[in-house]
Amino acid sequence: MKKVTMYTGDPCPYCSAAKALLKTKNVEIEEKDIWVDPANAKEMLQRTNGARTIPQIFIGNHYIGGNDKLQEANKTGKLDEFLKD
Repeated sequence: MKKVTMYTGDPCPYCSAAKALLKTKNVEIEEKDIWVDPANAKEMLQRTNGARTIPQIFIGNHYIGGNDKLQEANKTGKLDEFLKD
């Protein structure tokens, strides 16, 4: 399964929803809290071309986007494809 990187903050209900979905897929998530470490925020801005909302999710090097895009990918079956090695 591919590595999942999620830029998060706390509290964040959208981050919680994304993590809950990924947990059902038995996915290990590398969380990068943008509020605890400003370097994570800078990295997120660079990797997403300026997205400022959280969560921002990457599966491998594929940029998913936020929780809404993750949930949509799950409904269409694309999430399982993205997670395959």
